Amino acid sequence: MTDTVLTQSLTLAAESGEVHRSLLQYILKGGPIGMIIILISLVAIGMIGAQLFRIRRERLAPPDLLADLRSLLGDGNIDGAIKRSSDEPGSSYLARVVGTGLTRASRSAFGMLELRSSVDEIGQLEVDRLYRLTDGIGLIASVAPMLGLLGTVVGMVGAFDAITLSDGPARPDELAGSISQALITTVLGLIVAIPCTAMYTFLRNRIDHLTTEIDEQIEEIISPLEAAGGSEAANQ
Repeated sequence: MTDTVLTQSLTLAAESGEVHRSLLQYILKGGPIGMIIILISLVAIGMIGAQLFRIRRERLAPPDLLADLRSLLGDGNIDGAIKRSSDEPGSSYLARVVGTGLTRASRSAFGMLELRSSVDEIGQLEVDRLYRLTDGIGLIASVAPMLGLLGTVVGMVGAFDAITLSDGPARPDELAGSISQALITTVLGLIVAIPCTAMYTFLRNRIDHLTTEIDEQIEEIISPLEAAGGSEAANQ
């Protein structure tokens, strides 16, 4: 769909009739800067695909793992919950937060009283880790239009050089190549930046939404341990 829109938007009309160029021809007209924009767009596509695969509820918090941890922690089986988290294939968000939080709290002098702070701290680190690829998409969204602007400036410099070096008035065909490069790099930069900006916002909101829901479930399954730890501290 994007290719069709780009091809249609870059269709030129000549005096002899409509002249259509292929998408590849327009990309090549963008010169080295246009090729760099295309290259980073491919990187962005890979990042977006990877994030869409990673940021799924069943991957961040597998239902069977959640059920097992709820059962184990409900029975007070901390060692079993740590082992179950470490054995989880792919090491999901839920497994890392609960497993590492339980391990840290069990080694602490404060015991389960430190569980909530440990879980909160590890959860924030895991959220930051999920943000990394998304931040890369945001970086590309910011860089692409600047590269397009750079191509525009380079193209206009070339056009003015053609005027300066020409004997007498510059012919339109001497200016057309540089001006065409200037406009094409701008178009390419915007075509990359607009969807990347949209996906950056979508992915960050999705991460926030899913991790908030999972954190609420984590709080639910660790609450029996917190209550037990508070009772033990009170008895001591």
